[in-house]
Amino acid sequence: MGLRESNIDQLKGGIFDVLIVGGGINGAVSAAALASRGARVAVIDRGDFAAFTSEESSNLVWGGFKYLENYEIGLVRNLCKSRNHLIKAYPANLKEIRFMAALDENSPYSPAFAGLGATAYWVIGNGFTKPPKVLSRETIAEREPIVRTDNLLGGIEYSDAYIVDNDSRFVFGFVRSALNSGATCANYVSFESARREGGRWHVQLRDTDTGEEFTATTKIIINAAGPFVDPINAAHGITTKHKIVFSKGIHLIVPRLAKQERVLAFFDDTQRLFYVIPMGPRSMIGTTDERVTDPVTDVTDEDRDFLLNQINERLDLQTPLTPRDIISTRSGVRPLVVETDNTTSDQTDWTSLSRKHAIEVDAVRAWVTVFGGKLTDCVNIGNEVSALVKKLGIPLTKDKKSWYGEPPKATRDEYFRQARLMGLDRLTTRASFETLSTRLWRRYGLRAFAMLEAMRDDPSMADDVIEDADYVRVELHYAAKTEMITKLDDFLRRRSKIALVLDYDEVREADGIHEACELLFGEDAQRRFDEYFTDERREQLQGYREPSASFPRG
Repeated sequence: MGLRESNIDQLKGGIFDVLIVGGGINGAVSAAALASRGARVAVIDRGDFAAFTSEESSNLVWGGFKYLENYEIGLVRNLCKSRNHLIKAYPANLKEIRFMAALDENSPYSPAFAGLGATAYWVIGNGFTKPPKVLSRETIAEREPIVRTDNLLGGIEYSDAYIVDNDSRFVFGFVRSALNSGATCANYVSFESARREGGRWHVQLRDTDTGEEFTATTKIIINAAGPFVDPINAAHGITTKHKIVFSKGIHLIVPRLAKQERVLAFFDDTQRLFYVIPMGPRSMIGTTDERVTDPVTDVTDEDRDFLLNQINERLDLQTPLTPRDIISTRSGVRPLVVETDNTTSDQTDWTSLSRKHAIEVDAVRAWVTVFGGKLTDCVNIGNEVSALVKKLGIPLTKDKKSWYGEPPKATRDEYFRQARLMGLDRLTTRASFETLSTRLWRRYGLRAFAMLEAMRDDPSMADDVIEDADYVRVELHYAAKTEMITKLDDFLRRRSKIALVLDYDEVREADGIHEACELLFGEDAQRRFDEYFTDERREQLQGYREPSASFPRG
């Protein structure tokens, strides 16, 4: 029996302290924090873990520099402190990265004024990162030759952080932590309905992969369904002071544009910020801010062409980027928190809405709702949810802060000693200059020790599954046993970033994709392959289709 199947068996007729609806960042950190403190926790998601909003981010962990425009000093300080804390807790997964913002005559701020803002941002963040600098046009030209400087006034340089691997992979780490602490976790399980009776919630659930329905019982429900919190609340008679509105953002992943490991920042023609963000051997261009009413989005031709035009005007490329250069795309909504009586309109300054979070409790009905939030604030959300659950009567042990972060330095040193003896510190791939030992440690932590042993027993376990994908055979075996991969998209898009950095046709024709399907899905391999590789999928990944609410999303 696989890991997902055993967890679904635990759900059937299970009795829990807390049932968490939604396996994105909010649900994952809530599950990890509560399970580590002794609560009986179940977390479900109607799609895959870390799908939807949690797989469509910029991979940035930042303190909200732009929120200084609206004088949200308290929010920026809290986010900066959270960013600093995460960098220390995840030294292999999160890295400080420099942002170079190029400012021209259409930018809303002069370099000098932007430099003052960057200095304030650095001070608010306790000077944790490298200090900012004001850059002349000549300095920008010298440091980043691909940036057009003929119309620049200058620029600034400052620091934030980014997730080295993938946002979904980072979020899944919290699910893994919850499982390690005894939580019951299952993807592709939908929350159908719930009724409160005898001081407990009796919940109807459905396995969306097989169609099987079953029930569970819980004292508390946590609604952490991201963009879908409001309809779930409404269906169960829960009223709140807050609600969610949607801002659509897209990214285009293209061949690597800049050699340096830094983020390039620009103001577009509407004075909105967009970035060129490194993603291994690729560059990710985005994001946009557009008000939408439907949480299900896709990249339209208009979206795609707008970003391509903006970046072509600002970079001195030998050949301008065209749709044919797009390897993959991201399109998602940011769930932004507003007061319930807020009347946002087309005249609202949409980009002024921040990514703050709000948590509300209906103590009588033992129902908690988590609104909004972002990756940077994840540990705070886990702690706040734990405090509220304790107030609702669930006894919790002392927080030992064991539910997040990487193993201690001594453990890390021992891992790298063993990897060095095996020669893995010299083994790199064409896709990146990172060593295999470094990559395995970042992705798997303590579990990387077992991978070393597997590679000692069978050296072919260190071979790439798919050329230039930065994913070796031992990872595939590990994923098949422990990562609840139900559909091929789970593997290619979330547990790894293969579908982001390799073209659809490259993946489809790769010899290793069939090996992957057979190992992950057994007798179901061909069906999962055919289910994923469709003309519709190609268009959706590369941004050639108009949006359709009927398009299935994880």
